[in-house]
Amino acid sequence: MALELASLVASLGRPILVNFGIGIPADVTSVIAEEGIDEFIYTTVESGPFGGVALTGSDFGASRGYFAVVPMADMFTNYEGGIIDAASLGFMQVDESGNVNPAFLSGRMPGAGGFPVIAFGAPNLYFAGEFTAGERRIEVSEGTLKIIKDGKVSKFVKKVYKIVYSGSYGVKKGQKVLFVTERAVFKLGDDGIELVEVAPEVDIEKDILAKMEFKPRIPNNVAYMSRELFSEKPMNLRNLISEALRK
Repeated sequence: MALELASLVASLGRPILVNFGIGIPADVTSVIAEEGIDEFIYTTVESGPFGGVALTGSDFGASRGYFAVVPMADMFTNYEGGIIDAASLGFMQVDESGNVNPAFLSGRMPGAGGFPVIAFGAPNLYFAGEFTAGERRIEVSEGTLKIIKDGKVSKFVKKVYKIVYSGSYGVKKGQKVLFVTERAVFKLGDDGIELVEVAPEVDIEKDILAKMEFKPRIPNNVAYMSRELFSEKPMNLRNLISEALRK
């Protein structure tokens, strides 16, 4: 996710303002700080902080090292007005049309929170989450991803339980939408979901398609994710941005 955001900075040729949602998206703010690119990617969370590293879990909503805080109502006014360049949000279900259900389950009454406002207020959307749900064991070593035990619950379903983000409406709005997981990256287009990247040494049939309730579009040139993503070493994202901005 941090790599995708750094690439957005490079393509736009300027710093960007980004909203980060609860869960894995909030963890990305730590990577941004570790890579030293927080002067190019300004973080926000819906509760009001600008800048810094978002806290996670039950502490989500607070940030360390922020440079400003505004009332939550004003932050949502900003989001509705299109102030952000991108948003990174979590997902629970995604279907073949690119519709997203972030929280709703049968028999339970969670709310969508600020998800709809943020999702439709950002021109670039990066949905981030684990590919499956349930008990899993995944190892990262030597630049590869190894799935020892996979989750039994599919998150890429034929039809989401509740549509909170409409993929077709997002396409009409001209939003750029990516779904980023640990083993595959998909993009949303006019014809629905398309597989664009897979983790090194991941089997597309066994580890991806067999765990989905629908078959995404698969181009002839599916790329592999950079092996640097599966290493504890820094990705040198600051150099990527600096070189692009010097051009």
